[in-house]
Amino acid sequence: MQETISDIRTRRSCRKYLPEQITDAQLDTILEAATWTPTGRGKQSPQMVVVQAPAMLSKLSALNAAVMGTDTDPMYGAPTAVVVFADKTNENGIADASLLMGTLMLAAHAVGVASCWINRGKGMFELPEGQAIMQKWGVEDKYEGFAICILGYAAEGGIPPVKPRREGYVIRG
Repeated sequence: MQETISDIRTRRSCRKYLPEQITDAQLDTILEAATWTPTGRGKQSPQMVVVQAPAMLSKLSALNAAVMGTDTDPMYGAPTAVVVFADKTNENGIADASLLMGTLMLAAHAVGVASCWINRGKGMFELPEGQAIMQKWGVEDKYEGFAICILGYAAEGGIPPVKPRREGYVIRG
């Protein structure tokens, strides 16, 4: 149990990655852990698509940058991306996808892999190019883009120092 609490306290978002790919064993462990994410009514509603091909990672980065209105790499050079889709027919779809993202990042940290939550998934996959990618992947129409969990090994300076916890974070009622 202490290990879990330690992982929660020490995980930070990484914004600079080494080009080296994570191992298949690390990826498999992260993904398997994510399948155990609690979901509303146990429906296991989110959908994940793993991307490691450099050409597709570049496409995803360009789509995300377009939605953000920039030409930088919003995926920070990470060699792996787990695209998370929310079930728009499920009242708990967004909550389920959110918790899945948290599980992915904590599982990654537990196996020595850095991660970061990348927003703008909805906007990316509403674009015609995003819709075409979803079709290519076989993602059903009931899903909408939610977020991307990028994974890799942290480069020097990629993980910021810990910020102190703010006053009044918890109120006991």
